[in-house]
Amino acid sequence: MQISMIGTGYVGLVSGVCFSDFGHDVTCVDNQPDKVEKLKRGEVPIYEPGLDEMMARNMAADRLAFTGDLGAAVAASDAVFIAVGTPTRRGDGHADLTYVYEAARQIAANLRGYTVVVTKSTVPVGTNQEVERIIREAAPEADFDVASNPEFLREGAAIEDFMRPDRVVVGCTSDRARDVMHNIYRPLSLREAPIQFTDLESAELIKYAANAFLATKITFINEMADLCEVTGANIKDVARGMGLDNRIGSKFLHAGPGYGGSCFPKDTSALARIGQDHARPVQIVETVIRVNDNRKRAMVDKILDLCGGSVNGKRIAVFGVTFKPNTDDMRDAPSLVVVPALVGGGAEVRIVDPQGQKEGAALLPGASWHEDAYEAAEGADAVVILTEWNAFRALDLQRLGDAMAVPAMADLRNIYAPDDARGAGFTYISIGRS
Repeated sequence: MQISMIGTGYVGLVSGVCFSDFGHDVTCVDNQPDKVEKLKRGEVPIYEPGLDEMMARNMAADRLAFTGDLGAAVAASDAVFIAVGTPTRRGDGHADLTYVYEAARQIAANLRGYTVVVTKSTVPVGTNQEVERIIREAAPEADFDVASNPEFLREGAAIEDFMRPDRVVVGCTSDRARDVMHNIYRPLSLREAPIQFTDLESAELIKYAANAFLATKITFINEMADLCEVTGANIKDVARGMGLDNRIGSKFLHAGPGYGGSCFPKDTSALARIGQDHARPVQIVETVIRVNDNRKRAMVDKILDLCGGSVNGKRIAVFGVTFKPNTDDMRDAPSLVVVPALVGGGAEVRIVDPQGQKEGAALLPGASWHEDAYEAAEGADAVVILTEWNAFRALDLQRLGDAMAVPAMADLRNIYAPDDARGAGFTYISIGRS
């Protein structure tokens, strides 16, 4: 099939590359000429394991192309996917749909023959109806349907999630659109991946509900960790005991410094606003947002306690600043709260992150960047683990402590056993373990 992908951000680029690997002919469209030229040269603008190899393979097979010419791409397509950003709108927490609606207007001017216009961006309930209204108003004679196809990709594991999904959700209102979407995802039927067809509104809400529920699990286990710290319980044992219950499951029950990234913060905010707009407040989600914001600030207090109440004049090595490992994404990362607080408190902050500097250098002024963990810890008064990159999971603790002025560690991802850290001479604190 002929597919156009409008937008080459994280979702658009990963989806376009993976669709081409299914055997479809995919044209990815972006309105930034410099970005398009880099993509044509095979340069991947984001860090996602395996994406560069898959992109190069499909470009070489002439199944994947990049262009700034939206009109030509749309005119030749059986399906046009809208995969532009829907950031949180300043001031009210709503999803900003400016780019979605502008894409709809441009698509309307270039439709030729029957086309399914598919919204892959995360959008509030009712957005796809508005996309259809915009296109019909601009192109009354156009032969098209609108579908909703939310993404469920984890950064750092996006290709695996796309190729072996738990489910594919498609909202549509016609048999023709359903047939087109079924054909697009037909390669997954060989792997028996379930495809759930729904109405437009249900598909839109499934995405928000799923992300809000996962954010709630993270926030819940973080609050249980706080309770563990004052009762003597161990959060790892508590989380394992909960997770072994099949009704609960073990995923997203890992205590830490709070959630971040491109999805959970903006999607929980948008869902809360949707509830308020419809006079059905989603009070659990509103509480999750508040607790998670407080969580990040509480991590600063843990570090201050480790350092005797003040970091002024002290050297702090921070291991990991991206919101999770295996990505270069800094959006709403806990480090954006923690590092500025340390710098503002008078600390010399030295950062190590395998992929974080490209985005983080401008976001975390006042800190220095280092390639090697032991080098960053030289003469340090404390080490703070914020992101659980594999590179930090098996450090030589004795060597690390020997390099430091004061062997103290705030392990905010619980990647080390307390006895091991203390056995290496560290003053050690973690999350939810007394």
